[in-house]
Amino acid sequence: MTAAAPGAGPVGVGRRRLRLASVVRYAAAAVVVLIVGVALLGPWLGPVLTGGSPTEQVGLPFDAPGAGHPLGTDFLGRDALARLLAGGAVVVGVAAGAAVAAGVLGVLLGVLAATLPRGAGELLVRAVDVLGVVPALLVVLVLAAGFPGSDAAVLVAIALVSVPFSVRVNRAAAEQVIGSAYVELARARGDGWWRVLRHDVVPNIAGPALSEAGLRFVAAIYLSATAGFLGLGAGAPAANWGRMVAENLPGARLAPWPFLAPALLLVLLAVAVNLLADDWAARVGRT
Repeated sequence: MTAAAPGAGPVGVGRRRLRLASVVRYAAAAVVVLIVGVALLGPWLGPVLTGGSPTEQVGLPFDAPGAGHPLGTDFLGRDALARLLAGGAVVVGVAAGAAVAAGVLGVLLGVLAATLPRGAGELLVRAVDVLGVVPALLVVLVLAAGFPGSDAAVLVAIALVSVPFSVRVNRAAAEQVIGSAYVELARARGDGWWRVLRHDVVPNIAGPALSEAGLRFVAAIYLSATAGFLGLGAGAPAANWGRMVAENLPGARLAPWPFLAPALLLVLLAVAVNLLADDWAARVGRT
């Protein structure tokens, strides 16, 4: 009988899957760090790297990439790279702020709904669900129209439409923890609810909460970019990746990079965050 080759069989397959998962995890993390770094540092790096302002006309509209303008020019003849570096901070900042706000509210309301009597908890969740009935983009449009030129209004709108799903996820996780033996033991030895929540419930729902926050961030990225595409938030000449897609779409055949570059960064960021959230959820599920 011949010996099995090293790495063969279920153990070898499992190791290869773990190695592949590690490669995907680190690659996704690198993409997120790179794109978020470009978005946050771009407004300061742009003038250094391009030698100009994102609002300054430097050539003819839709000029091809050339010396000094690696991505060419946009529909007004402005440096596309300078616009790209300046336009990510708002999109990523609004999405991150909305995801964090929705995540914090989701944890607070979800844990509260889990600790209240059944009827009261269900009533709280139903009240929050009202926000989920209204289409997300409609909420963004209404708030942005009420506060024109305000990126804060877009952030608040995205956070509001993200809360209902977050509440449901965190409530389900909190109910599972509250019904566990160690929480019952803590209550039996006289620990108050506040101590139980701080030391037992909240730490043990951190995994599902972070996974859900990652998915909320992806949705917030799309909504933030869509708001820019529709011209909501801070208006022209402020740079915005979503607005860059809308502005340069008519000239996509003549000069594709002013349109493609922000679109690619948005897609790559969303995919990478999704992969990290899925990986986190899988690892939490194995522990």
